Amino acid sequence: MKAKIFEIKRFAVHDGDGIRTTVFFKGCPLKCVWCHNPEGLSFAPQLAYYAQKCCSCGECVSICPEGAHTIRNGQHVFDRTKCSGCGACEKACLYGALAFYGCDRTVDELLPVLLEDREFYETTNGGVTLSGGECLLQAEFCEALLKRLKAEGIHTAVDTCGFVPKTAIDRVLPCTDVFLYDLKAWDESAHIRCTGQSNRLIIENLEYIDSCGKAIEIRIPFVPAYNQDQMKEIASYLRGLKNITKVRILPYHNYAGSKYTALKMENTLPEELPSEEAMQKVRELFKTYGLQVAD
Repeated sequence: MKAKIFEIKRFAVHDGDGIRTTVFFKGCPLKCVWCHNPEGLSFAPQLAYYAQKCCSCGECVSICPEGAHTIRNGQHVFDRTKCSGCGACEKACLYGALAFYGCDRTVDELLPVLLEDREFYETTNGGVTLSGGECLLQAEFCEALLKRLKAEGIHTAVDTCGFVPKTAIDRVLPCTDVFLYDLKAWDESAHIRCTGQSNRLIIENLEYIDSCGKAIEIRIPFVPAYNQDQMKEIASYLRGLKNITKVRILPYHNYAGSKYTALKMENTLPEELPSEEAMQKVRELFKTYGLQVAD
């Protein structure tokens, strides 16, 4: 059994408590306009070309079996239509201009990597987080990996958008210590505008996880142009759940613009960024509803 993985991030400090290693799974059912991991949206392997890093050395040309890379008039040219997604050129690139997203990995391959930082997990109350994309679209693999991690005594977290079948949640419930659960908007029409999908299934799954007594950290991306008017309704709703350990308000940023260009994807990132004053007001709002808000 294999899963499509696009990144393994060690020493992560924003994907749950303590120092963690985060495994990013490819494929996502939502299309958030502010997505900062566009390389995780598609299930298919993708090659990103960062032109500003390329020195036209030609190493990729010599190794590409499909002729997708050429040097013309001293400049590197990448024909994406010829790329088969083998990833050989990334390994040959001397300057990091090529990045391959979407490697097949087995549990046996991942586990030794994830256990390398066990000492840091233990001293900081950290662990391993499964993220994406949407990791629960590959739920059978997640279940197998989480079981192996729990057998090793590792704290586990699942970062999910919640737009997945309930059966996927059932697979990972017994071996997940905390769910990092994304909420983008409360009003259904606003959620569709933000993500392309209804949030009814997301709410149902959140209530199901809560009813199972699992710890939940709510994560809310704050994007002024899209969900600023949704905060009060979300806070009021969360007050009624029993197992919310904390709420983390995530300030929207547009750092991922270069990824969209490198992947030749439409850049949908909003222009307006949240001010620190606006962020503080939102944090205070959630506190007035008796919710613990992460700094």
